[in-house]
Amino acid sequence: MREREPAIETVKASEARQNFSQLLSKVFRRETRVIVEKSGIPVAAIISAQDLKRFQRLEEEREQRFKALDATREAFKDVPDEELEREVARAVAEARSKHRRTRQTAAKAR
Repeated sequence: MREREPAIETVKASEARQNFSQLLSKVFRRETRVIVEKSGIPVAAIISAQDLKRFQRLEEEREQRFKALDATREAFKDVPDEELEREVARAVAEARSKHRRTRQTAAKAR
């Protein structure tokens, strides 16, 4: 079962300074994540170390996905967009057709 997500609390910077210890305790217990505002503008967030690790992992995964996209883009840099779109459409249609055949074969086997 997934753990309950902490609530999000918005506080003014002055309030965050005055209640820093209490805010840290609430964040540590995963009761809340805190958005700190200055003049009504969000300027910082206080999150648990666990949330930070999760955020960093997601950022790393995102970076890897963009590297894959960049590599693909580089591999096809000399292919005109129209040709690339045709090939992608053909590959998608072929994959869908194969998937349908697989499902039909599995349904007949039941």
